[in-house]
Amino acid sequence: MRLSRELRAFEQRIGYKFENPELLMRAVTHASMSSPTREDNQRLEFLGDRVLGLVMSTALLDADKEATEGQLAPRFNALVRKEACAEVAREIDLGSVLKLGRSEMMSGGRRKQALLGDGMEAVIAAVYKDTGFEAAQTLILRLWGTRIFTVEEDARDPKTALQEWAQARGQKPPSYTEVSRTGPDHAPVFSIAVHLDDGRTAKAQAGSKRLAEQAAAKVLLAEVEGSDDS
Repeated sequence: MRLSRELRAFEQRIGYKFENPELLMRAVTHASMSSPTREDNQRLEFLGDRVLGLVMSTALLDADKEATEGQLAPRFNALVRKEACAEVAREIDLGSVLKLGRSEMMSGGRRKQALLGDGMEAVIAAVYKDTGFEAAQTLILRLWGTRIFTVEEDARDPKTALQEWAQARGQKPPSYTEVSRTGPDHAPVFSIAVHLDDGRTAKAQAGSKRLAEQAAAKVLLAEVEGSDDS
């Protein structure tokens, strides 16, 4: 099998040439393009998530030999979650080579965080299956780069941190409500409000409900922690 010019250029961007090009083709094929003769990337995504996890947990242990499990766990989550995978995918322009069905193409699939994150995990698995763990590890460490060493000391996601703050003070977990949704279907903007038992609230906007909830939690967390310090 011969790769297209676009996929050969993609190999150059990630610094890896496939011995079995079919694996790369499968890694960039979304489920919306699957057929009896074309396998999609869902199974590779499942495997890639596990390979990424092993590489990151090892790298974090090596990077900080004094860190406790409680310190390492949030750093690990920050490095392997879908947002991080999608960020790396954008840097290597993975979106431009994704094979998408017409509906996903029309809805801006090449820019969707979930599709980019899934595709990045599938590419990792494809490299792993092509030539083994060391090649996948080398790829991951190169693409994630300094993120591994600069991940925040407290890398908990804001929703988790806000929930822990509330529970530590005998409050119920924060609640989230959708205030509004604007923009076209392929690029929506969600406005989400987060509420605490004590009446404090905050709002934020983002391109998905999950990101808007995280952003709102971050705003409110900064407010409540600031009041604790005063």
